[in-house]
Amino acid sequence: MNASEKTILLTQEGPVWTMTINRPKALNALSSEVLGEMADALRQLSEMSFENARVLVITGAGEKSFVAGADIKELSDLNEEQAQQFARRGQSIFHELNLINIPVIAAVNGFALGGGCELALACDFIYASEKAKFGLPEVSLGLIPGFGGTVRLARAVGMRRARELTFSGEMISATEAHRMGLVNQVCPPDQLMSEVKKKVEMILSRAPQAVANAKRSLNRAWDMEVEEALKMEAEQFSELFNSEDYREGTKAFLEGRKAQFQGK
Repeated sequence: MNASEKTILLTQEGPVWTMTINRPKALNALSSEVLGEMADALRQLSEMSFENARVLVITGAGEKSFVAGADIKELSDLNEEQAQQFARRGQSIFHELNLINIPVIAAVNGFALGGGCELALACDFIYASEKAKFGLPEVSLGLIPGFGGTVRLARAVGMRRARELTFSGEMISATEAHRMGLVNQVCPPDQLMSEVKKKVEMILSRAPQAVANAKRSLNRAWDMEVEEALKMEAEQFSELFNSEDYREGTKAFLEGRKAQFQGK
């Protein structure tokens, strides 16, 4: 299989990786093949050191779509047991985005519907093109979101907004998604990746292990009681005092220079 035939393209620029869902003729719909290649790519990245992987950006091939949903043709052939397996597989792979110890940014360049919206929600934050559209239209097919949409959307925009969007299946603009807190920043289409790159450069200037611990603390704390979450945060905080990056960061501050972090 040559690169153009792969449904997931993984490219590298220094320690920054870009994962492109590569089914533009199908609006980058999520098939079993896509999910399998995505799982392999995430496994590859999770095994890398900070020297080789610091940030992951996820986007879609072509100009129309980030991911327009699950592959409806494939879904139409599933029975109840197969459908549950398909949902659990998607949930597991998207959960890996939470577990991977580097920031994951969704660069939403077009339609992010159904599974595409769920994929964006599974990322750490979202930058969107002005042309992007978001929605969970599964109820129009007689279904509900199955890759974490009913779980993550409420956490992103609040329960009432999540109910409204999920029950109606309506599609909203990037501007509306930004207004309700689903999207972090809306960009002109030709500036989306450059704006993402600016944020990536800022993240790269920070201590990678500290960023990883911050991600872990934020994700774990969400469902914890406050007292338990504070204890966990203190553990993540104190763990960094054994790192070379902590010593470099504090020394650089005291010396009035820019820190040179190594991820150690």
